Amino acid sequence: MTDRTTATAPGEQLDRAPALDRRLVPPMVLGSVLNPVNSTVIAVALVPIGAALGASPAQTAWLVSALYLATALGQPVVGRLIDLFGPRRLFLASTALVGVAGVVGTLAPNLGTLIAARVVLGFGTCAGYPAAMALLRAESRRTGQDSPAGVLTLLAVANQTVAVIGPLLGGLLTGAGGWRSTFALNIPLSVLAVTLGALRLPKPPPQERSSDGPGALRRIDLPGMALFAVLLLSLLLFLMHPHADRWYLPPLTLAAAVAFTVRERRAEQPFIDVKVLGGNTPLLLTYARALAAYVVSYAFLYGFAQWTEEGFGLTPLQAGLVQAPTFLVGIGVSLLAGRRGSIRATLLVGGLGQVAACALMLALGAHSPLWALAALAVVFGVPQGANGLALQNSVFLQSDPARTGSSAGLLRTFAYLGSMVASAATAAAYGPHAGTAGMHQLAWVMLGAAVLFLLLTAFDRALPALRTPAAARG
Repeated sequence: MTDRTTATAPGEQLDRAPALDRRLVPPMVLGSVLNPVNSTVIAVALVPIGAALGASPAQTAWLVSALYLATALGQPVVGRLIDLFGPRRLFLASTALVGVAGVVGTLAPNLGTLIAARVVLGFGTCAGYPAAMALLRAESRRTGQDSPAGVLTLLAVANQTVAVIGPLLGGLLTGAGGWRSTFALNIPLSVLAVTLGALRLPKPPPQERSSDGPGALRRIDLPGMALFAVLLLSLLLFLMHPHADRWYLPPLTLAAAVAFTVRERRAEQPFIDVKVLGGNTPLLLTYARALAAYVVSYAFLYGFAQWTEEGFGLTPLQAGLVQAPTFLVGIGVSLLAGRRGSIRATLLVGGLGQVAACALMLALGAHSPLWALAALAVVFGVPQGANGLALQNSVFLQSDPARTGSSAGLLRTFAYLGSMVASAATAAAYGPHAGTAGMHQLAWVMLGAAVLFLLLTAFDRALPALRTPAAARG
């Protein structure tokens, strides 16, 4: 009788190579979408909130900005803590914070408390995406796969799907239970995320747990994080309202940037290793592409949508339906691009799609047929699906494996910087009314960002060698 433990056919060892632990996928996906679902679900609740609390549109806008500010700062900070201490504890603590924010928001007596709840919510949703990327990095090492491409694609598609259903879900919740239900939604989501995380996320090895005493705090670069906070918040506050009375913010940003760079170059364990990051030109170019891509994306999602209502005369529901093809096409493009290995080709397709869409915007006017707006939404779906996936895969492959969490967090930070630039450009182009002339001015700004994105892609010599394995291996 043959001993089955010793008889091994040629190549059988390769067939038995460890596979990705699929038990990790649900908490990773749920954690990564907590932030985008809260970014979109509140959009249709702003008017009811203002009416209930006696707040103006300018005041309720802080409910959106507060989340963006907290997330842009928190993502790389929490990502760095994940790099140091592992994803499990940060994931559990942060997703529990989401539930706390949900309770506070549901019971909030005034707008100030609601804004505070959104800040807490922003920090609470910061761990999901960096934790997912760090877990994928760990699984990549364990299984010997360079990149679990199938799961990376799933993360991108999940975020696209949330963008589709977020406003609709917000409308259903507001209609059924009032605007407070958009905050209450976070309570069951938090319970589910904490439960899945506790049951499925791997615990750190005993040797890592034994090193988490008081000395572990010395591994956290608190001065570096504080300087980064001053740098980023002063920059974002200026981008949100770039007026002359805020003249002091750009010098403060510059001073904080200089102090941060000096600090990080001297720190034994820096928050952001500027020496390594400065020498990683491909990753810096990826961040620059992300900034340019999201200027275009957010300007279309919010600025163009505003024109369809005020300049073209659509109702909010009609405006939402016109933009729906963008996300539906984006999902399809993400799925298709996820099956192919070339990141450069995906970025080029996305870049060309952005340029084409911006050119189409310049051809639209108040008397254009409705189908032309729908066609524009279809074209915008191409970069919507291609760029997000390709940028995410680029960061995964280009970042220092020991800093995957913070590198992934910085990608989201640059995305939110793009959103702030887009918001400032939209305000400058429209003024008090979103007319066709303003929409065309915004389109020229978007076209400039789209061309920059395309040039950064076409002349990046590192991109041709950057490939993800086939999705079937993920």
